[in-house]
Amino acid sequence: MMKGFHFEKDLPHQKRAVESTIAVFENLQIHQPSDVDKNYINPSIIWENDIQYKNNIKQIQSNNDIKEDFKKSNIIDIMMETGTGKTYTYTKTIFELNKNLGIFKFIVVVPTLSIKAGTISFLKSENCVEHFKEQYGKILHLHIVESQKSSKSKRNYLPPSVSSFVNAGSYEKNSIQVMIINSGMINSETMQKSFDKSLFDRYTVPFDALAATRPFMIVDEPHRFGKDNKTWENIQKMEPQFILRYGATFQKYENLIYTLTAVDAFNKNLVKGVIGHITEFESGKNTIIKFIDSDGIEASFELIENNRSKAVKVSKKESLKKVHPEMTDLFIENLNKSTVVLSNGLELKKGDKINPYSYAEKLQEIMIQRALQNHFKIEKELLTREVKIKPLTLFFIDNIDEYRNKDGYIRKTVEQYIKAEVEELLKTENDAFYKVYLEKTLLDLSATHAGYFSKDNTEKDEAIEKEINEILHDKQALLDLNNPRRFIFSKWTLRKGWDNPNVFQICKLRNSGSEISKLQEVGRGLRLPVNEYGNRVKDEEFYLHYFVDFTEGDFVDKLVNEINEKSGAISIEQVPEKLSEQMIKKICEVYKTTEDELLHVLDENNVITRTNSFKPGGFDYIKKNYPLIFEGVNSNKIRKTTDPKKKVTIRTEKYQELKELWEKLNEKVILEYKFDNEASFKNLLSDFFKEEKDKFSSESINERVARVEFEDEKAIVKDPESIYNRNIESVSTIKYSDFLKELSKIINVNIATLHHSIKEAEIDINKYLNQKILRIIKQNFDNFLMAQAIEKYTIEYKKTTNTIHPTKITDNNGKVLTEISASDIGILFSDESVASNYLFEQAYYDSELEKINITTNIKEVVVFTKIPKNSIKIPVAGGKSYTPDFAFVLESKDGNKKLHLIIETKNVEDKKELREEEKIKLKHAEKFFGENVKIHFKTQLKNDDLLKIIKEIKK
Repeated sequence: MMKGFHFEKDLPHQKRAVESTIAVFENLQIHQPSDVDKNYINPSIIWENDIQYKNNIKQIQSNNDIKEDFKKSNIIDIMMETGTGKTYTYTKTIFELNKNLGIFKFIVVVPTLSIKAGTISFLKSENCVEHFKEQYGKILHLHIVESQKSSKSKRNYLPPSVSSFVNAGSYEKNSIQVMIINSGMINSETMQKSFDKSLFDRYTVPFDALAATRPFMIVDEPHRFGKDNKTWENIQKMEPQFILRYGATFQKYENLIYTLTAVDAFNKNLVKGVIGHITEFESGKNTIIKFIDSDGIEASFELIENNRSKAVKVSKKESLKKVHPEMTDLFIENLNKSTVVLSNGLELKKGDKINPYSYAEKLQEIMIQRALQNHFKIEKELLTREVKIKPLTLFFIDNIDEYRNKDGYIRKTVEQYIKAEVEELLKTENDAFYKVYLEKTLLDLSATHAGYFSKDNTEKDEAIEKEINEILHDKQALLDLNNPRRFIFSKWTLRKGWDNPNVFQICKLRNSGSEISKLQEVGRGLRLPVNEYGNRVKDEEFYLHYFVDFTEGDFVDKLVNEINEKSGAISIEQVPEKLSEQMIKKICEVYKTTEDELLHVLDENNVITRTNSFKPGGFDYIKKNYPLIFEGVNSNKIRKTTDPKKKVTIRTEKYQELKELWEKLNEKVILEYKFDNEASFKNLLSDFFKEEKDKFSSESINERVARVEFEDEKAIVKDPESIYNRNIESVSTIKYSDFLKELSKIINVNIATLHHSIKEAEIDINKYLNQKILRIIKQNFDNFLMAQAIEKYTIEYKKTTNTIHPTKITDNNGKVLTEISASDIGILFSDESVASNYLFEQAYYDSELEKINITTNIKEVVVFTKIPKNSIKIPVAGGKSYTPDFAFVLESKDGNKKLHLIIETKNVEDKKELREEEKIKLKHAEKFFGENVKIHFKTQLKNDDLLKIIKEIKK
């Protein structure tokens, strides 16, 4: 069992920070309190009119090569980069100030409860207490300000921690009094109201009592306490003699006396280096479709492409072509309020992301696989050393239930890949310790991981409580070599105030929320690791591996820019200091929101101050979340119809002329496959496997690995050639027999036929036994069936019923509706007049070619309509469907009968530009219309004149 972390006494960077702070007070006058108060009050340091104070600071700045002006202020700034031991440094400073100046009452101010918990855990740890007691012969007596429960007593008393801190006397020779308070408590009524019971018969208000002790104050994370902030105003009520601010980020320096910059920290190997792993698709195909929500009827998706975001709703059985044109062969098979099942078998939970060019797998699954593979590579190296180091990997996730539930997708995926990786390692592992460690892993896969989420605080599950205690409070237990736990899951709860020195990987499966500092993001894993004896390992170079998807492809560049900017190495592009009225107006106009709603969102995400000035990363948040305000505005005659309430009016008097054609189009048919026998189908299936066997791996998915390196006191990005565009390898996670059963079920093929076809194709199937490959085979087989139809085997359409009402433009009784949703007709709008024989009164459309059709009057046309989306589905081989665009009723040449014309518009100039898949679907449509109903079917390309097509039909 690990005994705990061992602190080193005189690390040069920490020692210099402490010495620089103590030097501020050299040769300043010290006034001791009066005899009455001396046991309870700090000595007073006289500085306001003392030239020595200014000289001390200027001399320290000169020694530390800091070019900042002196401020006549009691604020002293110590800048230390994340992961370099800031809490240890200010703790040692407390002991030194007590030793040199007799200061014995300190107030430590932290911004959040999580940072408060981390600080308390550090200061109360046995190793910390013993470490400082050995050096100074004293301990810290902690007074922790907590929210008060209502008392049944008629009299109310000051908070116990305030009373104990104020009453503590200097006669407690072996103790230094430290009160810890977070910003929430500073701003609470508790600290500002008057209580019945007073202290020293004088003080009934907590702030007044604390001010009377003349405290020294330490402020952690100073950028969270701006001077225009309510918290800062309340801090002043405690009347601290001096405020020592420790942090990696400052809004503005005030008497900066020490800097340990990011460049210094990385260059001197005081922290781990950083390697970014960016999961990417083929060039030009980095697009994301994210499942946002569902009401059980429609699913909401977000399309993120070319730095633009668009929301799209898709209903059951509707094609995802609506979201992205590359997804024409994919539709929603089923959905409920939390899940969407796609036609290729892929199940999406809220927050899941897919790529329209490679949608047999979730982006999260690829990243989980890569992070786990890399973890075991690091783990093998570190746990087969003579003195071992246990690595941890931290995952940030969106969907908590998918981890917490035993059958949750994330939990099952993680355990499958852990099992597969461990079994593979055990085949060749010779190291005795590591072999036993891996074998222990397989005994209980659930023991390898743990999670902490804010909602866990309301749970009473004993197992979860144990996990939380290990993660938050017991680093030693987490790093013990007898403990198989090494994967930690959170939602960002652990982002601030938590770290563990042995985090070697962070895999970010969710968005950060607001555009926070990249250094803060990696900060959870920057500290140098400790070995099995709790000793810090500082004589070699370690790296934190950070996994992101391509939406953060510039992650490493941003990190490098931030390191250099904060270190003064380079300047970056100037950004506005505040959110201007013009920006507010533009955002409200483009994103259809109000100023109050906008400012509320920005305040919630820590983007702006009360005066609308940008906080750190604030302008980046605006650029990321409101990109359209930086682009030119198109003609106001063309706009997107994102409002679901928009309607298009039907000219009901024209429906009678369309009725016969419309009802024929809405007859229900089924598609039949015609094979001579099972042997002929087996030959077709064998051909499929032979053709597809090289496509089972995710060749379109690559991993770019970028390393942060330093040259000439600047951070730079290096992409090593040897690990650029590395393909994601496949891992087998299920047995062959189970694989065959599942594949047989999803593609409706006999198991024996499947087995023989795979053997005949000579596929090394043992490499590919996992759910991802099942989905890829299904997807590719559906496409193969479609491509081979008509030419390699025959298909037939058979009518099953007559028209079933309602349809998209009629009610249950077959009566035409007066209006329908505009989004069913098109996503773009023009206020130009529509043709007089058009069924609808307004011009909604999806392409310029459609708009021309809708606004052009052609006398030969009796009536025509844009076919509402998903109202007519022509079955296509491979389980797909197809919907044409326009239906026309024409006068015949002799004027006695009507001609029916169906048109599919393609906004391309030549049929050669059509994708092969679209050509095959057109062949299905021609067969469908040619054999079932007397309707002409034509394809209209970009330069095809509609009138010319109509005249050809009438010949």
